[in-house]
Amino acid sequence: MTDTIQIVCDNLGGRVEAAAGTSLSELAARIGPRTLPFLAAEVDNRIKELSYRLYAPATVRFVDLSSFAGIRVYQRTAWFILQKAVQDLYPAQKLHIRHSLGRSGFYCEIEGIDEFTAAEADALRERMQRIVGADLPIRRVRALTSEVRARYAAQGYDDKIALLDTRPRLYSEYHTLDDTVGYFYGALAPSTGYVRLFGIEPYYNGFYLALPLRTAPDRIHTDFYQEKMFGIFREYQSWVRIMGVPTVGDVNAKVLAGDAGGMIKLAEAFHERKFAWVADSIYEANLTRGTRMVLISGPSSSGKTTSAKRLGIQLGVLGLKPVMISLDDYFVEREKTPRDENGEYDYEALEAIDLELFNDHLRRLMAGESIDIPRYDFVTGRRTKHDAPLTLDERSILIVEGIHGLNPRLTPSIPDEQKFRIYISCFTSVAMDNLSRIATTDNRLLRRLVRDSRQRGSDALSTLARWPSVRRGEERHIFPYQENADVMLNSSLFYEISVLRPYAEKMLREVPDTVPEYDEARRMLKFLDNFIPIAPDEIPPTSILREFIGGSSFQY
Repeated sequence: MTDTIQIVCDNLGGRVEAAAGTSLSELAARIGPRTLPFLAAEVDNRIKELSYRLYAPATVRFVDLSSFAGIRVYQRTAWFILQKAVQDLYPAQKLHIRHSLGRSGFYCEIEGIDEFTAAEADALRERMQRIVGADLPIRRVRALTSEVRARYAAQGYDDKIALLDTRPRLYSEYHTLDDTVGYFYGALAPSTGYVRLFGIEPYYNGFYLALPLRTAPDRIHTDFYQEKMFGIFREYQSWVRIMGVPTVGDVNAKVLAGDAGGMIKLAEAFHERKFAWVADSIYEANLTRGTRMVLISGPSSSGKTTSAKRLGIQLGVLGLKPVMISLDDYFVEREKTPRDENGEYDYEALEAIDLELFNDHLRRLMAGESIDIPRYDFVTGRRTKHDAPLTLDERSILIVEGIHGLNPRLTPSIPDEQKFRIYISCFTSVAMDNLSRIATTDNRLLRRLVRDSRQRGSDALSTLARWPSVRRGEERHIFPYQENADVMLNSSLFYEISVLRPYAEKMLREVPDTVPEYDEARRMLKFLDNFIPIAPDEIPPTSILREFIGGSSFQY
C-alpha cells in the first residue's frame, strides 16, 4: 500500500492528498493547463524546483512569472538557454551577461565579437528558439566539489572555478542542459520549454536579451534605450576589470591575500573623484544657467543622504554654500499615508509627501525667507519641528534628496534651468561569475536590512515583508523618471557585500521558518555565503557604506 501525505496548497484550493514521493510537477499537473505555467514552488516557505519530491506533509505554493520569485526563475532559465545557444554557435568564445538594462532585460557580450550584427542576433534568437522548442530537460546535480571543478575546467569556466576555490566545500551543485554545464545560484525551470517569451536585439558591442515583465508577463519589452544608465554600468564594469575584481571570486582572492584595505581605499577614492566631477558640473550650471537647486533621486537604500552630504562638501570647496533638505522629512503623518492595492502604506507614492508644505517652503526659501523645516520620526510616524531654521543667500545651493526628486510633479513652480537633477543607485558592478550578475535590488536590500535595524528599529522580518511593496512603488514612481537626470551616480562599492555580510547574516537567521519571508531570508543567506567577510575597520567615516553600518562622521 502506498503511503499518502497531506498537502496544503492554495493553488489546489486547500488540503489535498498525494502519494509520498510525488514531485511538485506531478502535483502541479492536477491544476491543469494555465496561461502562465508554474515555474517552481515554495515548499514550507522554501523555493524548490519542480523536480523536488514530497515525502512528508507540507505547505506548497506554486509561483509563476507574475511573482518576484517566479520572474527570477524565468530569468535564470533564460540565461542557461542563452549559454547553451552561444556555446553551440561560438564554441571557442565566452558569453558575458553584463548587467540589467531597460525594464526587463539584460545587456550581453560575446568575447571576440566587437559588433554584434542583426544577422548574428537573428541566428542566436533562432538557435534559442530551437532549444526551447526541443523542451530539453534541465537537471540539478550534486557532486564532490573536485568533480564539479573538473567539469568547469573542461568548459573553460575560470570565473566559476575562482568562486569555488575561495569558498571551499566538500560538495557542490551544478545544472546540466544537454552537453552544457552551468550554475545560476537559485532554482531553474525543469526544462527549456518553459521559456517561450524572449527576444534578441543588437545593441552597442553586444546584444540585448529581452524578457517579460513581472507586471506584464504575456509579452516581451524592448524599451531598453537608457543611454545614461548604460554608460554608468559600462564605466564601472570597465573599472572593476582594470582593478582585477570583476567577479566575487576575484574579490575573495584579494581578501584572502590580505588586500582588503587596498580595495577599500581604491573604491573610496573612485567615489570621491565622481563627487568632485559632479560638483564641477553643478558649479558650471550655476554660472551659466542660474541653477540654484540640486535634486537627488534614486530607489531605497541608494545612499542618497550621504551622497548629498559628500556633494555638499565638494560644492563648498568651490565656494558655494549647500543647504540640504530631505524629502523624508516631508512625509505626511502615518495615518494619512496613501495605501497600495494590497492595503499597505505606500511610502513610495508621491502623495506620501506633503507637497503643499514642501512647495510653500521652496517658494519662501527662493524669496529669501527663513523657514523651519520638519523632522520625520520613522518610529512614531510623526513630524516634529527642526531646531535650525534654513535660509538661502546668493551663494547658496539647495540640495533636495529623496526618491521623487526627478518627478516633475514634485517641483512644478521651479524653472527647469534652476534645477540640476541627479539619479543615484547602487548599480552593483561585481558579478558572481560571467553568467550570473548580482541584482542591484539584492545589494540594496542588504543595505536596508542593516540600516533599518540600526536606525528605525526594524527587524529582518518586517523589512523583508515590506520589500515587495517598496519594489512595486519604485517601479511605479521612481524608475520611469530616471533618464530625466542630468547625471547618474553609482553608489555601489565593489567590496561592500563582504562588509555587510556579518551584519545581515545575524538578522536573517532570526527570520522563523513559519513565515513566507523565510524563503527570501534563506536565499539571501545562501547568497552571502559566497563572500569572504571584510572587517569595517578601514572604511572611512565619510563612506556611503557608513550610512548603513554606522560610524559615519555625518549627522543624519
